[in-house]
Amino acid sequence: MSQVGGIVRRKEDPSLIQGRGVYVDDMKLNGELTVAFVRSPFARARITSIDTSEALAIPGVRAVYTIDDVRSLGPLLAQIPIGKLRPLLADGVVNHVGEAVAMVVAEDRYQAEDAAEAVVVEYDQLPASVDLKFSATDEVKIHDDLESNVLHTWLSHDWWPGVFELEDYRPAIAAAKERDDVVIVSQEMVNQRLIPTAIEPRAVLADWSHGYDRVTLYTSSQIPHAVAGAVAKTFGMPVNAVHVIAPEVGGGFGCKLNVYPDEILVCFASHQLEAPVRWTETRREAAYSTIHGRGWIGTATITGTRDGEILGYELDALADMGAYSQNFTVAIPVLGLYVASGQYNIPLAWSVKCVATNTQTTDAYRGAGRPEAAYYLERAIDMFAAEIGMHPGDVRKKNFFKKEEFPATVPIGLTMDSGDYATNLDKLLIDSDYAGLKAMQAQARSEGRYVGVGLSTYVEVCGFGPSILAEFGFGWDGYGLPSSFSGSGLVRINPDGSATVFIGTGPSGQGHETTWAQIVSGRLGIAMEMIRVAHGDTTDSPNGIGTFGSRSAAVDGAATYEAAEKVRSKAADLVAHMLEASAEDVRFADGGAHIVGTPGHKVTWAEIAEVAYKPHKGPEGVEAGLEAHSVFSPGNATWPFGSHIAVVEVDVETGNVDILRYLAMDDCGNVINPMIVDGQLHGGIAQGIGQALFEEAVYDESGNLLSVSLVDYPLPTASDLPMFELDRTVTPTDVNPLGVKGIGEAGTIGSAQTIVNAVVDALAPLGVKHIDMPLRPKKVWQAIQDAQEA
Repeated sequence: MSQVGGIVRRKEDPSLIQGRGVYVDDMKLNGELTVAFVRSPFARARITSIDTSEALAIPGVRAVYTIDDVRSLGPLLAQIPIGKLRPLLADGVVNHVGEAVAMVVAEDRYQAEDAAEAVVVEYDQLPASVDLKFSATDEVKIHDDLESNVLHTWLSHDWWPGVFELEDYRPAIAAAKERDDVVIVSQEMVNQRLIPTAIEPRAVLADWSHGYDRVTLYTSSQIPHAVAGAVAKTFGMPVNAVHVIAPEVGGGFGCKLNVYPDEILVCFASHQLEAPVRWTETRREAAYSTIHGRGWIGTATITGTRDGEILGYELDALADMGAYSQNFTVAIPVLGLYVASGQYNIPLAWSVKCVATNTQTTDAYRGAGRPEAAYYLERAIDMFAAEIGMHPGDVRKKNFFKKEEFPATVPIGLTMDSGDYATNLDKLLIDSDYAGLKAMQAQARSEGRYVGVGLSTYVEVCGFGPSILAEFGFGWDGYGLPSSFSGSGLVRINPDGSATVFIGTGPSGQGHETTWAQIVSGRLGIAMEMIRVAHGDTTDSPNGIGTFGSRSAAVDGAATYEAAEKVRSKAADLVAHMLEASAEDVRFADGGAHIVGTPGHKVTWAEIAEVAYKPHKGPEGVEAGLEAHSVFSPGNATWPFGSHIAVVEVDVETGNVDILRYLAMDDCGNVINPMIVDGQLHGGIAQGIGQALFEEAVYDESGNLLSVSLVDYPLPTASDLPMFELDRTVTPTDVNPLGVKGIGEAGTIGSAQTIVNAVVDALAPLGVKHIDMPLRPKKVWQAIQDAQEA
């Protein structure tokens, strides 16, 4: 039996660790065909001709499609259609290396790949704009039909005109800079482009049923309902004619929070050829066909007094959007704006320009704007603390929102639900023995070793309520599904007393089958093994938004909680009838129900279900069956927070960074399953460390992506990481009945700057003040040389 808050082993793990989980590529349909794409070798070029004759002559090849075949379907739909939308196949021009130019469909993959190589495409190469700063100048315009490569500018004082009337802090900050008693620190920093690398690359399989004019699409997606909407809208069908199934997804990290051209194109080919059609991307191909993340260059500036009061924080940045806009592309930086001022009650002036380049599209990648924002802010605060010679924790605490100030309104007009930042940081400083760490550092330095202690804090935003945000784009209207980011859950008691829970999320490893079962078990007293959680099927599941943004537990979990409450209420009436008692005295536990004070006077869930499905045995007038559906629309977002510390040692001869310890004190409100929360943090912190030390998508000047394999794009391994030392404070939210906030991205948001702060702290005696990520040995070594020569 489980209660919310208890450690329960993940229900979904046995099939996965035994290799018996079912992914899209495991599914085989009779007579299916296979797709391969012809991709551009140029970052920008005009297509002068496409000759498919040789490819079509290859045995087994069934079709070769170009834009002329699919132009009538329009471009790929996007939820935030700002900028140039991606054509399903290149339409006269290509705008990044790897852009799909033609689609070959054949009877097997070998034939398809051979035929793709046989398609002859003639190009007239054009000047490309790959560098972000250069692209912002418009010296080379990427799209002739757009006014500028700068697609949009997000300003902190004017991010949602007509809804918020916000103070423009720029004059006040400018005035503060004129004071004689202030210190100003300013640093340009790169938050490099990353390539999401899920264990399983994406795969799609479409089966169009002409007899019923319906299509079934199997796809590795975090948002199956949105994909169904996009397919339906593209082909002019009702959404109930599109059945999307997302089986095991194999990791997503946001890159599967998107609708891709291949999902549309395999449906098209299946319709045309009257056969199932599949496509599975290879690891190398994924770097071209799946979105990237991050990619910012910005200057962060803090103006403050020598006693640590921050009088203004400014960020002036460029964000790389890539060549085309897809789902949320241009909206990603605004998620950073939400948390731009972090845990601090400080004046904010933020400007981020969204700039198109001749590179792969960027979009949501774990954290989506929030890691970038936290990085700039927390690096700048550390620089400020170093400049004024103050304890970095004291600077932070001096500027925190105080516990009694919650709910607290941030400079961009949003209200944070709850927080106790000082307690959280103090607990981390005590647990880590921060003073002891600094003493150890001093001892190490006396021995000629370069040890650093890095500290940072963060605040996240999850859940994305209230529903009015749908008018800002937080919904699936762009895919023909008017909606807000509400959650949904359906709880059904089956006739044998087991329970099936249908949820609208699209989990990709988060443990929803366990967590949701705990919620229902906790409310109804049904054993965990008697509860099955179903998801990822748009026919079975209630309309859902999907899994992303650390939203699922706070929104869909809350909906499931409320659905369980409805079931509990009706079941209490049934039990009261069965045991001749009052419904108010019914208690649910241990696989059934009893009357308070008389635990031996009880019935099982199988007995309750029998009465529910045989209405003649129940109270007169009660509808047969026992299930309930709830939609939860949060009145606000939730705002998790935390503090992290890293201890590193740098080998100044090689530049190698060794992480000695990593400690995190996170606060995600109430915890449903501590083991799953810790697991989320482990993955998130590892991902942040990956950005800090290893990962980087590298383009050359011509727009060739040089990091398409895992040889060129190193990921952190277990041998690179210490045992994480995790603890938490608990500050519940009142936004949802569970009091939970979300934890899926917290580790990523909090970790990268913690590592960089630690490395810079280690090298401070050598004069190093900043190194851009990733802190690979050569770059660290060079920074040491540069600092010593300065």
